Amino acid sequence: MTKLYAGVAAAAVLVGLAGMGGYVYFNRASDPYAQCRGGQVAGGDIGGPFTLVDQTGKTVTEAEVITKPSLVYFGYTFCPDVCPLDNQRNAEAVDILEEQGIEVTPVFISVDPKRDTPEVMADFAEAMHPRMIALTGSEEQVKAASQAYKTYYRVQDPEAEYYLVDHSTFTYLMMSGKGFMDFFKREATADEMAERVSCFVNAGI
Repeated sequence: MTKLYAGVAAAAVLVGLAGMGGYVYFNRASDPYAQCRGGQVAGGDIGGPFTLVDQTGKTVTEAEVITKPSLVYFGYTFCPDVCPLDNQRNAEAVDILEEQGIEVTPVFISVDPKRDTPEVMADFAEAMHPRMIALTGSEEQVKAASQAYKTYYRVQDPEAEYYLVDHSTFTYLMMSGKGFMDFFKREATADEMAERVSCFVNAGI
């Protein structure tokens, strides 16, 4: 997916979230994580129940996946540039945090279940990070997960042999028992992500 399409997809998600009331202003005076947040707005109801299939072929729920701080990203393995780069950056942030004694799970959810079988996702996860959880599923399961996270995706030309998929490119920080904490845009570096995630984790101790 090109940077242009990534930008369009991100804009579509922001418009959709605003229209659905998905974004809310946090009350900074009573927000224990105020100093950690990257912006003034964040999701009010991002995240939620999902049932997907991991890279081993096992059906899992969000409760089994998000058992510790997790960086959740929606994309697809055939993505020519954006997804590999974003997942590599997320993996780098995870490694930086591990050096600080903070274990974070990189999670990759496919928006292309037609091609992204568990076997394909396993190869992708192995190439990205040893702790990555790569999830796919049926069209209905993927759609439900995408809707829960307020993400956007659209196949450009379903009839094409090598079709591309437009999709949003935010990475979401989710924490077990707390849910959605914040999101990261593509412009965020691995160091910046690690610094903010560390802030959230330490503020929650």
